[in-house]
Amino acid sequence: MLKKLTNRVYYMPNDERTDRPVLGLVIGDRYSMVIDSGNSEKHANEFLEEVNKMDIPPLKYLFITHWHWDHVFGIAFMNLTTICHEKTKEKIVEMKTLDWRDEALDKRVEKGEEIEFCSSMIKLELPTPLRDKLIIGDVDITFKDGITIDLGGVSCIIENIKGDHSEDSSIAYIPEEKVMFLGDAIYEDLYSGEWSYSTEKLFPMINKIKDKETKYYLPSHGPVESKEETLKLFDELITMGKFTGDEVLFYKVREKYIKDFKEEPDEERAYYINSFINGNKKKHFLK
Repeated sequence: MLKKLTNRVYYMPNDERTDRPVLGLVIGDRYSMVIDSGNSEKHANEFLEEVNKMDIPPLKYLFITHWHWDHVFGIAFMNLTTICHEKTKEKIVEMKTLDWRDEALDKRVEKGEEIEFCSSMIKLELPTPLRDKLIIGDVDITFKDGITIDLGGVSCIIENIKGDHSEDSSIAYIPEEKVMFLGDAIYEDLYSGEWSYSTEKLFPMINKIKDKETKYYLPSHGPVESKEETLKLFDELITMGKFTGDEVLFYKVREKYIKDFKEEPDEERAYYINSFINGNKKKHFLK
């Protein structure tokens, strides 16, 4: 079901069961725009069924935040003018050449070309018969740094902010509503070994996000976050990133943490520390 965030912004919440991301709707005076296409025909159609119940200007544009399967498998079924980063398009074109049946998917996992988490979610959302004739849609408009779409009375400022999760990670900022769709930009790198953050990519990305006056943030795989909640998360990430430094051993960071904070790191902070340590290992040992 679509939820109203502001007069011009609605969203369909994420569903962890099959890794369905948040899908967004921005309503202009002339046209409306969709944020991300969903992870299947069924997901896209469920969203469109809800939109069709609304009396709004026609859907015209679809913005894809990045190339991962759960954001692009619904493109063909949205049937809209699709906008994405140039690297997103490159990945989508590559994905069109792949075999998505179980055997081929399992082989890519074995080779490290796909991750087990995504493979298992694809199989849950799209059982084998549905993947036999999987259609991945086309892209119409690409950008390098950013693009602004005027919907009439409201605009979508689309910007590539990179980050650990994917180089093509891009946000949609609606300044009139003070709303930002984050996609997966704030999440870790999932595709090169252990899930990880790097200060070199994360910190500049955070600064780009914080630079805009925003009231609501919508990450793709979580609830809507207020400005206060999001800035608190960013402060925690920056604190733990700086605290971890270049260290690659958790026990050493833990010892320093206990000495400085007079307590054990809680579960959340320990997770962040490990994520930065994993990033440090990749930086130092996997060049």
